[in-house]
This record gives sequence, C-alpha cells and structure tokens, in this order.
Amino acid sequence: MAQDCVILLHGLARTAGSMATLEKALEDAGYKVLNEGYASTTDTVENLAEASIPPALAACGESGNVNFVTHSMGGILVRYYLSQHTVENLGRVVMLGPPNKGSQVVDELGNLPGFEFINGPAGLQLGTGKSSLPNALGLADFDVGIIAGSRSINLLLSTQLPNPDDGKVSVENTKLEGMNDHIVMPVTHTFMMRNDEVIQQVLHYLQNGAFARH
Repeated sequence: MAQDCVILLHGLARTAGSMATLEKALEDAGYKVLNEGYASTTDTVENLAEASIPPALAACGESGNVNFVTHSMGGILVRYYLSQHTVENLGRVVMLGPPNKGSQVVDELGNLPGFEFINGPAGLQLGTGKSSLPNALGLADFDVGIIAGSRSINLLLSTQLPNPDDGKVSVENTKLEGMNDHIVMPVTHTFMMRNDEVIQQVLHYLQNGAFARH
C-alpha cells in the first residue's frame, strides 16, 4: 500500500520547529510527513495558502491519502485552499486551536500600533466579524476533527475572550459547521501541538476518524 502523507502547517508568527515533536510522532507512526515553514506574517491567508500548500502536495508524491494537521491559523490556510481546489486523495484534517470563527483578540487589538507589524496582513483577517475571512469561508465539506484548548498562560489576552479559551481563541470559536468531531483538552494555544496527549489524539483521529473518549 502507498504510504499516507501528512502535511503540517504551523500557526501565525511560528515556524516549522513548533511542529517538530508532532512531526517525529507522525513519522514514527509510519506517515510521510511534510513540515515546511511559511512566512506567516508577510502576506494574506489567501496568498500564503497558494504559496505553501501546492509544493507540499507535490512533495507528497504518489502517496496514499494526503492528510493535514494544522495549528491555529494553519487551519484557515487549509480551509481557504480546499474552498478553491480539489485534493483528489484528501484524507483527514486535524486542526489544533483554529480560529474558525475568528478571535476576539484581533477585534480588540487589531487597530493598535504594532499589531500588523507583528502579525502581518493575515493576522488582521482573523477577527470575528461576518466579513472576516474565517467566517466568509463557510462550512467544512471535508473530514475534519478539531482539538480546542481550555487553559491559558496569557491572562491578559484571555480577558478579551469568552471562557473557556486557550489564551488566543475561545473554545466556541474553534468550532466549524460540518466538522466531524470536536474535543476540548486542558492545554494552551502556545504549546498544544507539543502535548503528548494532544499528539495521541491527532494520531487516533487520523487512524479512526474520531477522537478517543476515555
């Protein structure tokens, strides 16, 4: 059988290194893994998706299924790309802490001096308004499971968010109409992709199409 491929997409203002622990776990589980970084603060979500996803798909080659595992804004890149393109051998998508309905942090802080400098054009697209990019992309018509975090190490940002939240995104705003499964775990936005239990849930979803309920 052809080896299944997993494309990893990190979050805003992060690097491929943030997904390294997850990359190793997926490789150990037998997947071909593409963990390529992208310059998340330099362009819009649309342009970032079109620049980063096609080369990763090409690098998967003649694989079995192509899966995506994303952190934060990486999930919005995948949603945008799949709204514009068909991936014939698409398998499953697992999103960690995605701002699927945007984040109130962008609503509150987006106009402050320095916000765009730090977070780039894509960061400004992630508000909660009806016209924000995440809310304009519509429902999921692909197999997606979502892991939300419920702990915060950023108490200042958490004051901008409805509880529970992970310090950047509320649990409610990770949800996406059409999702296949959703689970809340006691992890933070910043470090969830390195958490052993989160990684086990990612593997479980990729293999079973559902999260493990203990």
